[in-house]
Amino acid sequence: MKDLQEILAIAREVGWGASDILRSYYHGTAKDPDLAVQYKQNEPVTVADIAVSQYILEKLQAALGHEEFAYISEETYQSQLSRETAKWVWIIDPLDGTRDFIEKTGEYAIHIALVKETRPVLAVVAVPEAEKLYFATIGGGTFVETHDGCVPIQLSSTKRIEDLIVVASRSHRNESLNYLLENLPCRNYKSVGSIGCKIAAIVEQQADIYVSFSGKSAPKDWDLAAPELILTEAGGKFTHFDGSFLQYNTGDINQWGGLLASNGQHHQSLCESATRLLAEFAG
Repeated sequence: MKDLQEILAIAREVGWGASDILRSYYHGTAKDPDLAVQYKQNEPVTVADIAVSQYILEKLQAALGHEEFAYISEETYQSQLSRETAKWVWIIDPLDGTRDFIEKTGEYAIHIALVKETRPVLAVVAVPEAEKLYFATIGGGTFVETHDGCVPIQLSSTKRIEDLIVVASRSHRNESLNYLLENLPCRNYKSVGSIGCKIAAIVEQQADIYVSFSGKSAPKDWDLAAPELILTEAGGKFTHFDGSFLQYNTGDINQWGGLLASNGQHHQSLCESATRLLAEFAG
């Protein structure tokens, strides 16, 4: 198999290419800019999702083949369920934040993660409208790439817990999550669209905390695998409320339960608060 840095170079190039395609649809300059919207399990899907999914899969498969790697994309996973036995799996979200893409908030992203067994070892998160690409490898740190070059990102913070900024979704809410957000010790909130953009806000130190709690549905592997590694390699933390790590490629694409991402500061205390608040809510 190729060296991880060689694979990363390929994934970065694919991330930039995918960004160009999404921006062409977003700004109406694509050959066929019609963003006809369909719904799959109550979630919107556009021709841009499909086009970028095909592009990413074709480029990765042409460079890396099928022998050593399996591939799962949000748009194609139902035909690829046998991939769960593979040791190395690409987990891809060609358009994270489709609603934001449609509503033109600019807060959409592309996720490309390489998972070994159940944990991510390589990640690319592209934020097209910011013209930025975040990348990380396990043990290698996190970097942000622009057209001017790459710089490392390392989180540092000395805020009091009440001064931490929680970044939250505008649309993916339920009663239990609202209760959590209203009662955590943090008092500052910021609405940001896609999960990739939320994690980008944390690594850019524009926010500090992201909380997810599944209701009838849950975040999927492709929502979290790439952003998680970007955050943790920058010095942040991303765990279940009980402190355990997320597991991917397990045969269940859903990430059930409570999840907390942070800049690393006050992480355990916030997990404990979230657990207590959920017990209060259920009681």
